[in-house]
Amino acid sequence: MLRNTEAAQDAVQDLSMKLWEKRNSLDEVENVPAFTMRAMRNLCLDTIRKQGDEDELPAEFEFVAPNPHQQAEQKDLAGRVRDMIDNLPELQRTIIRMRDVEGMEISEIAYITAIKENAVTVNLSRARQKIREKILYEQKYVEENIWKE
Repeated sequence: MLRNTEAAQDAVQDLSMKLWEKRNSLDEVENVPAFTMRAMRNLCLDTIRKQGDEDELPAEFEFVAPNPHQQAEQKDLAGRVRDMIDNLPELQRTIIRMRDVEGMEISEIAYITAIKENAVTVNLSRARQKIREKILYEQKYVEENIWKE
């Protein structure tokens, strides 16, 4: 993420020191590995922000605003995907929302839903596949029936 070995080693050392300082309060954390990964990600993002000017981020983080047509398409697609998620079986719907909307880790989802991590991964994969198939079906329908010559 940092694309620099020294910066990555510094980040690991900084996180290790922070975790050591807070070692007594880590008992309150339910999922220490997930907490550690999230903390490392945040630390790396902070490091990236501090590297150049505060207003300047690396090129891969630059944002190019979509034009109004793209914005309308994105909003429409997001609404259709939300509807598709709403129509999934309950477990798949819950898992895909936890993972893709809330950004939770597989281990956290497994703990909350009281199922094995492998089952979470399988259900997430099936949910994504169903949504992918529905989107492709819609695109094919539009190409064949709306845009035909």
